[in-house]
Amino acid sequence: MRVLVTGGAGFIGGNLCRALAARPDVEQITVLDDLSSGDLVNLAGVEADFVLGSVLDRQLVAELAAGATTVIHLAALPSVPRSLKDPLTSHAVNVTGTLHVLEACRRSMPHVIVASSSSVYGDSPEKYKHEDLPARPLSPYGAGKLAAEGYTLAYAESYSLPVLAFRFFNVYGPLQPADHAYAAVVPAFVSAALRGHPIPIYGDGTQARDFTYVETLADVVVEAAVRRVTSRRPVNLAFGTRVSLLELKEVLATVLERRVEAAFLPPRPGDIRDSRCSPHLLRELFPDLRAVPLDEGLRRTVAWFETFLRVSQDLELNAST
Repeated sequence: MRVLVTGGAGFIGGNLCRALAARPDVEQITVLDDLSSGDLVNLAGVEADFVLGSVLDRQLVAELAAGATTVIHLAALPSVPRSLKDPLTSHAVNVTGTLHVLEACRRSMPHVIVASSSSVYGDSPEKYKHEDLPARPLSPYGAGKLAAEGYTLAYAESYSLPVLAFRFFNVYGPLQPADHAYAAVVPAFVSAALRGHPIPIYGDGTQARDFTYVETLADVVVEAAVRRVTSRRPVNLAFGTRVSLLELKEVLATVLERRVEAAFLPPRPGDIRDSRCSPHLLRELFPDLRAVPLDEGLRRTVAWFETFLRVSQDLELNAST
């Protein structure tokens, strides 16, 4: 199996490439990334051919896809707040970039796995977000992910392209950046707590998420690639848990074995109140799947952050001497 991973130098991509490299049936990994939000450090120790470039480069995407038996399309401009600030760029990368990948793939017909997002559900009032619910995105990011998965499924119907579109729910874990304005909730919490700062909570903290540890996600995607799993519907990739931000704060305090303070900030436009997955279709397709529990995932994440912060402090100290 020869795998092309777009966005493979990102947080999810780096973990995924590491999982792919551990499989004997994977002959070659090629990573396409423009490093706008990724980092080559995320691929340290991974045997992969790295290509610096963008999914907006149609010719480059076509050349790379032609040599792949599997394409895993992760490349995107992440973050709801970023899409509110610059919706046109968000659309270009997340929608047009996906279309470039699909156009390239319909020539050589590899198996295609595309990353979508739980943000397509918006604030649907149903307790569990299942794949047959009407999509109600609240942000340009969510609308773009809905369009991207729509194109993916349409290419399956129109051109018999073998595809699988996953809807990721609040992925967290090692390699996830915390040092920018659009940091996701777990790295923002962990980074602040380890520095002794109050963790930032937008709103009252009762809003809830279905958190997915990145190694669990990588295991699912690799299994899907190896077995060439396809679906005519998008597939939720999460496990039906509901954890409020206040509860997340307390789990983090237990992991750190000390009190964690919070700084409450105004709610952000486009943020979803509650996001909880119905995992029935996922479990039908992957019946042997086992998820890493939140407390264990947070322990591993904290351990990675502690090492990362220690290395960063050492580098700063060496630079100043």
